[in-house]
Amino acid sequence: MASLKRIGILTGGGDCPGLNAVIRAVAKAALGGGLEVLGIEDGYLGLIENRLRVLENKDVSGILTVGGTILGASNKANPADYAVPTGDGKWVKRDVRDQVVKHCNAARLDALVVIGGDGTMGGAVDLIARGLNIIGVPKTIDNDLWATDITFGHHTAVTTAADALDKVHTTASSHHRVMVVELMGRYAGWIALHAGLASGADVILIPEIPFRLEHIAGKCLKRHKVGKGFTIVAAAEGAVPVGGKQFVDRVDPTSPDPIRLGGVGRYVAEEVEKTTGLESRSIVLGHIQRGGSPTPYDRILATQFGYHAFRLLVAGQFGRMVVQRGGRIDSVPIAEVAGKVRTVPTDHLLIEAARALGTSFGDRPA
Repeated sequence: MASLKRIGILTGGGDCPGLNAVIRAVAKAALGGGLEVLGIEDGYLGLIENRLRVLENKDVSGILTVGGTILGASNKANPADYAVPTGDGKWVKRDVRDQVVKHCNAARLDALVVIGGDGTMGGAVDLIARGLNIIGVPKTIDNDLWATDITFGHHTAVTTAADALDKVHTTASSHHRVMVVELMGRYAGWIALHAGLASGADVILIPEIPFRLEHIAGKCLKRHKVGKGFTIVAAAEGAVPVGGKQFVDRVDPTSPDPIRLGGVGRYVAEEVEKTTGLESRSIVLGHIQRGGSPTPYDRILATQFGYHAFRLLVAGQFGRMVVQRGGRIDSVPIAEVAGKVRTVPTDHLLIEAARALGTSFGDRPA
């Protein structure tokens, strides 16, 4: 603790309910321990552009229940591959990691607390190799970060998604429709699995289990024949048909992760209607899943993560990321996490339970 005088906090990647709770926990614990705290604006972009500001207790009070992040975030600022406009409508990628280190040293930062997902942790590994002291805190609504059983923000996103599916249920029943709700999750199906199961969705489509349209259509027709005139489909944005590819909405050349998934919900709804004659609609829930006040569960988890990050700082255990495993808060080397995605095991007990209750994953006949 004696060697630490000033720390920085940044929130990288997309926004997520619970980020402010982590900032609050780290900052209040550090300030209470006599440290100076700087907030880095807009994730790594703030380090690239040298935008840092002092955080005091008044800045981090009253933010526990507030969604988003008071520091701002950016998912387009990988220091190793930073997109810079050329002036002719094009972009060129540059390595600005040495510039980031220079700004950290100029600000006299003894350590950084980096809050983010796999991309943010990958950037942290690069900076650790250049001599920066970093503690990682896992953040993603997708729950797809390696080595931790859960990430804060996921519970809130699932709550939002399940609430939307519940509301769709009543309108689907009233109009006797097939309703396909496309949910976030990128390349992992955790949100769709959890929200779909919680809302009693009839079909759940996740990236880990490729689907066949004829099986989805068969499920809808089977329900129709027994007098259930509607079907609810929870579709992860990364869901893919057997032998096909994931649906890409657009490509963003300025982003380190340029692929933006989207379109599977509309595809499934249109094809089911063509195949069965049943009226079908699709809904993209989108960024609503990222917003709003974090649930009490996420507030508590984020606070635990933030406090444990502070404890790692005090102990000088740099280069590690806070995790929860087996119900206990722990830490692992950040290098073990970067670049890995935690997907849903196809033999997961929740999948087994859902199948036993009659839920289709689109991979088997109804």
